Amino acid sequence: MSAYTWLASSVLFPLHERLKRHHSVALRRELERSQWLSASEIDALQATRLQQFMQQISTHIPYYRDWFARHGIAPDSIRSRADLVRLPTLDKPTIRAHGEAMKAPGAPLKRFNTGGSSGQPLIFWLNERISHDVAAKWRATRWWDVDIGDPELVLWGSPIEVNTQDRIKQIRDRLLRTELVPAFDLAESGIRHFLDVYARMRPRMLFGYPSALARIARFVADQRIPVDNSQLKVAFVTAERLYPEQRERIQQVFGAPVANGYGSRDAGFLAHECPHGGMHIMAEDVIIETLDSDGKPTAPGVAGEVTVTHLRTSDFPFVRYRTGDVAVLSQQTCACGRGLPLLANIEGRTTDFVVSETGTVMHGLALIYVVREIDGVESFRIIQHSRTELEVLLVTTSWDDGRQQRVINGMQARLGQGVQVTVSRVEHIPTEANGKFRYIISKVAC
Repeated sequence: MSAYTWLASSVLFPLHERLKRHHSVALRRELERSQWLSASEIDALQATRLQQFMQQISTHIPYYRDWFARHGIAPDSIRSRADLVRLPTLDKPTIRAHGEAMKAPGAPLKRFNTGGSSGQPLIFWLNERISHDVAAKWRATRWWDVDIGDPELVLWGSPIEVNTQDRIKQIRDRLLRTELVPAFDLAESGIRHFLDVYARMRPRMLFGYPSALARIARFVADQRIPVDNSQLKVAFVTAERLYPEQRERIQQVFGAPVANGYGSRDAGFLAHECPHGGMHIMAEDVIIETLDSDGKPTAPGVAGEVTVTHLRTSDFPFVRYRTGDVAVLSQQTCACGRGLPLLANIEGRTTDFVVSETGTVMHGLALIYVVREIDGVESFRIIQHSRTELEVLLVTTSWDDGRQQRVINGMQARLGQGVQVTVSRVEHIPTEANGKFRYIISKVAC
């Protein structure tokens, strides 16, 4: 650790957090101790905090106080994650309808909202979880031998972040040696701007969307641009599904490992990859269930919708909150020695799944690989409008009727011969409003 990194991580950032009345420094130290507990000890810690959480929300939150009373369930009967099945799941429409009743009266809450790129933004309120998210992310960052104050280049696109680059935040970022490059413009000019900043900064860590970093890596490889990676330790990616080929491409070009992070603005910071490859759940305060289409928990090894109970949200509870993501829980332990449980796989959003003509649900990868195996495809997006209508947008460097027919045949082989496949060649496929890139958009309910 350099002298300046020590100053930033030990003095400047803690002062920043204290001024914001965050408790992230103490929480990070607590988390760095608890991560080395055994799995059974973490389970016991989680169960104790769950019982405290149930008592708090049943006492102070009008929505849950009324729910427990109406259903005749004693809050102290919810003692472990297995007992959570007795409670209802929570979704965005419920929060929109009952948001005021979900607030703890008099609590110092801060308003947040999602980006709303796929629909109406969700407005929600946080207090204690803000510090927990900072602390949990900080802990995971330190797993990779980097820290706050190490030069960090951020490739990000959320309007919520990009539009708050005010003077105070600019000063803070400069002191902490973080620089943001918007991920909206990834045409050649935007990529070259990123590379210019990269060369000037010589960062120790990157942070961004996997699709954006992989696009830059592909450009660098194709153009044979020399890149000085002598200082880079790790590339952190989040907010999208990380595909194996993206990981490989980023690692090859930037010469550093890729570390996957998982979370969302509404659900919180949920899991992060360690250098041994384990995707660790922040289990001291986060309980993840995976549910099937009937809302029943799936077993480890079986994919299901990620449902989050966050124990640091007692002032505006997220209890069995349905994220719309699909993942697989693991019963394995990680070679790193941490007792934190693992996610075996994060498969993407429920909208990353498609439905065949006969109603079979399959991951969008089944269609993605059809396109990726064809030479001349630079970029693509697959949009399922209905069970019988599929649109494929392609940016190509070369093309012919034979390759076009391969796309159509491949899609119909997976979805059904009665599916109408429209292939359109376009000059550019834009990212979403928040800078993310979606390969699959399904408008069919799974």
